Amino acid sequence: MSSTEGKPIECLAAVAYEANKPLVIEKITVEPPKTHEIRVKILDSALCHTDAYTLSGADPEGLFPCILGHEASGEVESVGPEVTDFTPGDHVILLYTAECGECSFCKSPDTNLCVAVRSTQGKGVMPDGTVRFKNSKGEPIHHFMGCSSFSEYTVVADVSAVKIDKSFATDKAALLGCGVTTGYGAALKTANVKEGSSVAIFGAGAVGLAVAQGAKARNASKIIMIDTNPNKKTWATDFGATDFVNPLTDLKKDETIVSKLCSMSPDGYGIDYTFDCTGNVQVMSDALMASRRGTGVSVIIGVAKSGEVASIRPFFLVTGRTWKGTAYGGIKGRSEMNQLIQDHKDGKLKLSEFITHRRKFSEINEAFHDLHQGDCLRTTFSF
Repeated sequence: MSSTEGKPIECLAAVAYEANKPLVIEKITVEPPKTHEIRVKILDSALCHTDAYTLSGADPEGLFPCILGHEASGEVESVGPEVTDFTPGDHVILLYTAECGECSFCKSPDTNLCVAVRSTQGKGVMPDGTVRFKNSKGEPIHHFMGCSSFSEYTVVADVSAVKIDKSFATDKAALLGCGVTTGYGAALKTANVKEGSSVAIFGAGAVGLAVAQGAKARNASKIIMIDTNPNKKTWATDFGATDFVNPLTDLKKDETIVSKLCSMSPDGYGIDYTFDCTGNVQVMSDALMASRRGTGVSVIIGVAKSGEVASIRPFFLVTGRTWKGTAYGGIKGRSEMNQLIQDHKDGKLKLSEFITHRRKFSEINEAFHDLHQGDCLRTTFSF
C-alpha cells in the first residue's frame, strides 16, 4: 500500500488562471480518487496544439482556472473503490476519449465516441460533478479533457486510461495520448486508406505527419503533403510523403491548390483520400473539393475556431465524395492501444522522431512559444 493512498497529495502543477496568460507553476492539492477513479503520478507529458487552443480562449469548452495537458503517460499511485482494471504501480496512458465498453458507442465497431464521462468531462469536473484539485487558497481548479497532465499527480476516471507494459518508454507512450494516434488512426480507421491509392494531407504538423505514416503503412502509392512552411519538406519526406506542395510558391498563375492536386492524381479526377490537419475552414473545403469524383473521402481532423463554419457546394457531395470527421483517429484507446504499440515496434509508426524539443517542467511557458515557431512537433516534459 502506498504511503499516500487515501490521503491528499501536495505537488506542483501548471495552472491556467486566465486565457492568454502564462501558466502559474504552484503547489496544489490533489484529492484521493473516488469510485471508479485512479490517481496517477505523471511520468512524461507532451504539449499539444489543443492545449494552446484552449489557453488562447478560443475553445468554447475552455474553463478557468484549469490544469491543461492531455498527452501523457504515468504510474498509478492509488485506485478508488470498484476499480478492477488497475493496481498501484501500473503504467498507463491517459485517454481524453474514454472507452467504457458498455455504452452503445463503445459496442459499435464504427465509432470510438464513448459517452460514459463525456458530459462531465466537458464541464471540467469528474463524473460525480466535483473536482480533485484545489490551490493553496482552497479554491477549486477545473480538470481538462479528463486528463490534466500538467501536474505531478492527477486523477482520472478508470475508463480514461489504458494499462501498458512497463518496458515501453514513457516519453513515447505519452505521444500516443492524442496527436500521433489521431493522425495515424485517421488514415487506418476513419478513412481506411487502401493499397495503391493517392493521399493528400493539409498541414505537416505532428498530426499530418502521423497521417502520412498511416498512409505509408497501407502502401498508398502517392502521399502528398501540403504546407506553407518550406522547412517542413524534410519532415514530410522522412515520415513517408512522396510529394510536397507549398501553395505559396508551387502554384502556377491562376492555378488553385484544388486544381494542382487534381492534376497530380492519376487521371485528373482528384485524390482518393484527403485530410485537413489545419483547423482552417477554407482548407477543409479545399480538401473535399480535391478529393476524387465518385469515390473520394475527405477527413476533417483540425479543430476550427469557435463559431467558424465550413461550407461546400452540395454538388461536390452529390457527385460522390464523402466528407467526414474524426476524434482520436477513431481509435478505441483501451482495446486498440496495444496494436499501436506493436505497429511502433514493427517499424510502421515512428514515435521518438516526433519529439523535437525537451524541456524542464519549469519551462512549460517557453514550450508554448516553441509550438508556434514552425520547427516544433512535440515538446515533452519529464516529471
